[in-house]
Amino acid sequence: MGGFAEGAPCWADVMLPEVAAGKRFYGELFGWMFGDGPYSRAYREGRVVAALAGKRDGRMPTVWTVYFAAPDIVALTGRVRSAGGQVVTGPLPVRGGTMALAADPEGAVFGVWQGPQDTGFGVQQEPMSFCWTELYSRDKSVVDPFYSTVFRFGVTDLGPDGGDELRVWSPAGTRPGPDSAVGGRILIEDSFPPEMPSHFLVYFRVPDCDLAATTVTRLGGRVHMAPTDTPYGRIAVFSDNQGADFAVLQDYEVEGSAEAAAESDAEATQEFDVLAATDAADAVEAANAANAANAANAANAARGSGAGGAARRFGTADAATEVGTPGAVN
Repeated sequence: MGGFAEGAPCWADVMLPEVAAGKRFYGELFGWMFGDGPYSRAYREGRVVAALAGKRDGRMPTVWTVYFAAPDIVALTGRVRSAGGQVVTGPLPVRGGTMALAADPEGAVFGVWQGPQDTGFGVQQEPMSFCWTELYSRDKSVVDPFYSTVFRFGVTDLGPDGGDELRVWSPAGTRPGPDSAVGGRILIEDSFPPEMPSHFLVYFRVPDCDLAATTVTRLGGRVHMAPTDTPYGRIAVFSDNQGADFAVLQDYEVEGSAEAAAESDAEATQEFDVLAATDAADAVEAANAANAANAANAANAARGSGAGGAARRFGTADAATEVGTPGAVN
């Protein structure tokens, strides 16, 4: 798996109505450079960090998708089904490996990637690259057993007073805890709008969270949660200029905000909840854009929209002339 343990995030891409507009937005926000083609890979200092994909069907959501590594994608998608989830697309052989899109029992969509030739991210955990993903869920009794079964995660609860409002996931075979965590699950509580669906949120590391918020606004995006100090860093939640939502994280260790890092979990959680609920309409709009696993989207995938999007993302044999592999430099 090229260094990616089973269940570790290994790739992220965004489906957009206009790839050119996405290049302008993310190019200025993160300093990314881009390849050509309908599945345009993004690079930071020559290393691949993500991709922008054009939507062929307007019914498909405008959304960031995170992909988890799988050493055996057939076995893993089998566990998705047996644990109560849905395999929306695939497993689909593509250039560089095999991919699938799946939905958990609450409808949150994620990708799965097995890449013996192309493993995904060329860089992560560095400024302007992927650093974290979180599942926003309403029913822990449904999703917690699902992800433990599918990915065999070890878990650690980091909510206030050791509660399970925030649960982080560590790959099987590692010692569970914050140092080995690759993602997590947050409960959607009463402070969030009732219409907010279960969904994954993708984070990118930035050197300055406040500057990122200013830049997003200037470029035509929206700030759904203003820069906020938490025990894990300064974070903000945005949508881009076409409606795809994502988050950024400013690491205290990088920026030296030791005082902010010392805030209590309870205070940070309360502030997060208040800010997240300040504009209910914005929050619902962003979350709905991320909810790609409802019945209509599954039906679209069955009719070819989802498979077509996957083919454009990774390049099937039929599309090999126009689409490369996720990590290949054009």
